[in-house]
Amino acid sequence: MDTFFTQKLCDRCKKDLKNGRIMSMFNTDCICLDCSDKEKKDKDYKKAQDADIEEIKKGNYNFKGIRG
Repeated sequence: MDTFFTQKLCDRCKKDLKNGRIMSMFNTDCICLDCSDKEKKDKDYKKAQDADIEEIKKGNYNFKGIRG
């Protein structure tokens, strides 16, 4: 069972997810918005984003990410 919408804490920093959540661009971590902001500063973020878009174009909506 997928716990993305029911889990309470960020997979990275363990902060409460009550203020929002997003799937990591690099793997399948459910992360808080603060961790998402930090992730966007990673040198490989654009590469991860492009890989995700390419997988979606192929019909793969469950891409594990470039670090998955």
